[in-house]
Amino acid sequence: MKNYYKLILLMVLSIGLLSACSEPPKPENTLEKYVGYWEKQDFKNMYKLLDTKSQEAISEKDFVERYESIYSGIEVSKLDIKMKKKKKDDKDNSESVNLPYTLKMETMGGPITFTQNIKLNLEEKKDTEKWGIQWNTSHIFPDMKKGDRISASSISPKRGQILDSEGKPLAVNGVAAEIVIVPEKLPQDKAKTLEPLSKILGMTTEEIQKQLDQPWVKQDQAVPIKKISVDDPKLKDTIALEGVDYQKKSTRLYPLKEAAAHLTGYIAPVSAEDMEKLQGKGYSAQDWIGKAGLEQVYEEQLRGKSGGIIKIMDSKGEEKSILAQTEVENGKDVKTTINSKVQLSIYNQIKADVGTSSAIHPKTGDVLALVNSPSYDPNQFTLGLTKALRQKWADDPKQPMLNRFKYVYAPGSTLKPLTAAIGLEKGTLDPNAEMKVSGKTWQKDKEAWGNYKVTRVTDVPSVNLEKALIYSDNIYFAQAALNLGEDKFTEGLKKFGFGEEVPVSFPFTASSIGKNGMSEGQLADSGFGQGQIQMSALHVAMSYTPFLNEGNLLAPRLDQAKETTVWKEKVISAETAKLISGDLVQVVVNKNGTAHKDAFMKNLPLAGKTGTAELKSAGEDKGKELGWFVGYNTQNPSLLVSMMIEDVENRNGSHYVTPKVKNVFREIFE
Repeated sequence: MKNYYKLILLMVLSIGLLSACSEPPKPENTLEKYVGYWEKQDFKNMYKLLDTKSQEAISEKDFVERYESIYSGIEVSKLDIKMKKKKKDDKDNSESVNLPYTLKMETMGGPITFTQNIKLNLEEKKDTEKWGIQWNTSHIFPDMKKGDRISASSISPKRGQILDSEGKPLAVNGVAAEIVIVPEKLPQDKAKTLEPLSKILGMTTEEIQKQLDQPWVKQDQAVPIKKISVDDPKLKDTIALEGVDYQKKSTRLYPLKEAAAHLTGYIAPVSAEDMEKLQGKGYSAQDWIGKAGLEQVYEEQLRGKSGGIIKIMDSKGEEKSILAQTEVENGKDVKTTINSKVQLSIYNQIKADVGTSSAIHPKTGDVLALVNSPSYDPNQFTLGLTKALRQKWADDPKQPMLNRFKYVYAPGSTLKPLTAAIGLEKGTLDPNAEMKVSGKTWQKDKEAWGNYKVTRVTDVPSVNLEKALIYSDNIYFAQAALNLGEDKFTEGLKKFGFGEEVPVSFPFTASSIGKNGMSEGQLADSGFGQGQIQMSALHVAMSYTPFLNEGNLLAPRLDQAKETTVWKEKVISAETAKLISGDLVQVVVNKNGTAHKDAFMKNLPLAGKTGTAELKSAGEDKGKELGWFVGYNTQNPSLLVSMMIEDVENRNGSHYVTPKVKNVFREIFE
């Protein structure tokens, strides 16, 4: 029995000791939790920490919705709340305490900062003492009282324009005709208007009806359906329909349309995915953003900075105070080096084909044109791209949305001047030495090469460097690459910028040489621009600049705000440059030259190089061909054009391309 009483006594003492050791709750701990939820904008858990009276005054639903509505409306980001050390306050007692905090946040109107006290009350809940937040409207903003509301308005900046070298617009803020329907003005049989309208606009009647069925629509209100150009001849037929009218609407326009689509790109409404990536950068769900081309590359400069103002309004709707205000900053124009006339001229030459072309000023490096075909009209994105047209582009096997000028291709014989220049610089090629080969095929070693042979077009028994370029002799340049060896050949190409990003304000794929450890056959093929060699049309154009600039490889310049620069100095010697450029003149001037028939003009002399790259898989005798021509005017070297067209195997190879480049020079200079 004694032991029993001892046990009871020990238990009582233990409980007493535990009670003595447990500390009473601290208000700072509750506020710390509250602030943590606040910074995460977890308003539901914030509400759970309010005291009883506060929860009686406002429901959880209203509390959460009010914070969410205000914070989303003013676009709160970077919310930071710091608890401050409490100052002695005679009014504080054991059941009530005031604790200070400082709040900082970024908003669409600019930064907002304030310091405020928050009152906590000690309450007993379920036999436990807890501190609760005594909440009121001033916790949202100190000047805010019951019945007040927040007014937030954003001022979108005017987007900067994209201009060509002469200040002509490539992307401009213009005006479009927004087709509208006033429901009450439609005929009783709506089909009499909707069916012809759907055909004119390239929409389905269901798509038009969906616009008319929106919740906000009123019978006497104009409902926007689609925008079209104010110059579109369809506008007259559209507004002739009963119940249909139009209103002028500010719109981003692209005057060159398909001719410069991949260059300018386009803008489109900000998506939910965009908003996640751009959080804190001032974008709203109503904004537009550059989605491709220069619109995307120069988004930050073109967009500018939105302005905004956040106010507290009283219950009568009168302004009480301004919480934050930021002035709008309009976007800045981007002035490019593009020449609209050259851009249009090249596009008109290749628009019926699949291909790409670049034009530069070979003495400055200025990019004058970047062209693709097939193409698309970027205006459709800002006027309102229909599902039918989007699907048509997606299903087109020629891929009109593909930006071909940024990608790389086998350059074919347009690489031969580079192979020659590298051989001359490395001392493995004598320009006057004759290569004697009979027949159209050659192989270095029958046992090692097996069935593989290098094939040339013209059977010339003896050629030196000049003749090899005139006839575009594959065997000569295969041997030139083999005499160099892989290391020297690769080293020489790297001097021409292979393996490096093209130093221009647009994302181009780097030209490539291939993996180390080429076979002799691969090295031979690479010598005349096949094998594993890949180049963009712009890099092909830039690679010819050393021949016109005493051996200096110029950097391409697309933005006039940037300076003209040399990409790589003295890639080759001035002597080598002069020799190669002289031979390129002969490719066009000499009657045996591969470009003579298609490019020779007595009054507008050109120099350049043709090229045909055959693309075939292992085991195939024949494959698809890429046709190339690089040409520049020798009297006035202010324009150099590199052009590539796909699938020329049944169209006489590069001879299909060369006249197109010739036509560009005629149009620009004559």
